[in-house]
This record gives sequence, C-alpha cells and structure tokens, in this order.
Amino acid sequence: MELTHDWFVGAAKSFGLFYLMGLFILITIYAYWPSLGGRFDKAAKSILDDEDGPVQRENKEDTPCQ
Repeated sequence: MELTHDWFVGAAKSFGLFYLMGLFILITIYAYWPSLGGRFDKAAKSILDDEDGPVQRENKEDTPCQ
C-alpha cells in the first residue's frame, strides 16, 4: 500500500467525521442525562430571577458624559 497525499486526505476526513460524530453523541447524552435536568432548569430560569428593576447607579460621577 502506497501512502499518497490522497490517502492521507481520506484518512483525515474519515477521522474528523468519526471524531465529530462521537463528540456529538457524548454532548447529546450529557445534555439529556436525567440527573442534570435540575441544573439546566435552574440555569434557564436564573436570568429571570434577578430582575428587580432597572439598574440604579450609586454615584452620579459614574454616569457617562453626555
């Protein structure tokens, strides 16, 4: 078997394909793992929990020049 440029290109493409497929499967399993559901729900709702109103500045010196 002769190792040519075309052989290396094909091997690199195949390796990349299987690498990305495996990575996708692992990330999907992680995202749908039952014990992590609470963590993801908390992260999704945390943005809404901290909104009490508009941001109030303590010092007037912090305001930008107009």
